Amino acid sequence: MRLSRRALGAAAVSSALATQAVAQSQSERSLTIATGGSITAIDPHFFNATPNSALAVHIFEALVQRTPDVKFVPGLATSWRVIEPTLWEFKLRENVKWHDGRPFTAEDVAFTYARAPDVPNSPGGFGGYLRSIKRVEIVDPLTVRLHTHAPNPILSTDLASIFIVAKHAAEGATTEDYNSGKAAIGTGPYKLVSYQPNNRTELVRNDDYWGEREPWARVSYRFIASPAARSAALLSGDVDMIDQVASSDLARFRREPRTSVHETVGLRCVYLMADFSRDGNLPFVTDNNGQPLPQNPFKDVRVRQALTSIINRQNIAERVMEGQATATNQWLPPGVFSHTPDVAVPVPNVEHSRRLLAEAGYPNGFKLVLHTPNDRFPNDSRIAQAVAQFWTRIGVQTQVEAVPWANFSARSNRQDYAMRLNSWGSVTGEASFMISNVMMTYDREKRTGASNAGRFSSAELDQLTNAAASNVDNAARERGLQDLVRWVAREVPVMPLIQLNHTWATRRGLTYTARMDERTVAMNVRPA
Repeated sequence: MRLSRRALGAAAVSSALATQAVAQSQSERSLTIATGGSITAIDPHFFNATPNSALAVHIFEALVQRTPDVKFVPGLATSWRVIEPTLWEFKLRENVKWHDGRPFTAEDVAFTYARAPDVPNSPGGFGGYLRSIKRVEIVDPLTVRLHTHAPNPILSTDLASIFIVAKHAAEGATTEDYNSGKAAIGTGPYKLVSYQPNNRTELVRNDDYWGEREPWARVSYRFIASPAARSAALLSGDVDMIDQVASSDLARFRREPRTSVHETVGLRCVYLMADFSRDGNLPFVTDNNGQPLPQNPFKDVRVRQALTSIINRQNIAERVMEGQATATNQWLPPGVFSHTPDVAVPVPNVEHSRRLLAEAGYPNGFKLVLHTPNDRFPNDSRIAQAVAQFWTRIGVQTQVEAVPWANFSARSNRQDYAMRLNSWGSVTGEASFMISNVMMTYDREKRTGASNAGRFSSAELDQLTNAAASNVDNAARERGLQDLVRWVAREVPVMPLIQLNHTWATRRGLTYTARMDERTVAMNVRPA
């Protein structure tokens, strides 16, 4: 049968309209993500915690971007070079606009690097990334030079964690101004619509973004603390993707035809840290009769050695984590720069640990409360319970108190706890990052120890870290950092336990590029 020209024309118009409707439908697609990490602020400099940064990267950008496999590529800077050992030059990207249409310039970079280390009431800030910078020199609107106190061979890597904010929006702004949206003006692929703490954040696509156009017109970023509730939300179709998949649900999601699992080895280490800020009368620590101890037991290295060596890390990795973690006594996995093969996982020995306690003056042990978050990373409170059982076997009678992350982080950084379970992601891929932030002496001016909640302090550790981190010879720097890993294993300022694997699950029809830095971001979600 032959069609008339009019019929052919009508068919063509109909086909074009259908194609246009499909394209419009695709351009208006939305994405709903459920995360298990509590986001405490939109302010990208308020708290150096992965949930905060994972959300911030939708709105804000850094000079250097971090890829899912932890490589570092141009972001708001297109190139950088070392002019002298203590002088770096960064060329900024042209024609980048803030969400309100104003141009991005070097003034914004200089303002950001002055603001980021000193945000009021921060429970753990970003000063560690910027501690080597002495001053920022603006050469022209699209060129900045960074003068450092000493050589810093990984300066560009450090800067990947500092989100640039708009000077015109951020001057005089508080963290609450970001949370309300007033100051949340970024250059990123999404704009902030609304933020509800401990509930959800709504984002809309930035159609004027300088980079690749995102397929999602809207992103709803929800906080669901319970792993079981996150899994149920995905299976019911309420959300499109979840992170921190419960180890008990992984097998089911792999079998389930409606879902896909995406996973990778991570850089996050779960560790324990005692309080070193007091000499005596430590809160949550008593003798066996409930009376305060005259001295802080954790200042004796023999006590720390007794506590770390009795923990059966393999048991935690295999049973508590159901194989979704690796036992460790350091904070970087094999194959990563400065991993130290001869620092082995301790073999638990009850008699050895009891003998160390007796030598330190605690033959009958003591009582202790171990504090832990219950919604920060998979099985966090269950890990703490396992640790408590191991310590109780050697006479350190341990109770566990689990609290939500937002409360835990604030109290921990006020030194409210005698012993805490926490975690750290070494997103720079070398050992100095955790040392400088978590173990070096807390010093606001030197920008060290920003996340040293236990206030451990050692002049020897500080000196060794500064020397190793400033060595521009990669092989020599790695040897120096490996010596520091051995020092930490011997002196026990922290007790590394396990290295986490990271998992996400999506509804069928979506793919997610799993990230070693564990960030959950819409920009890595694509239609299959």
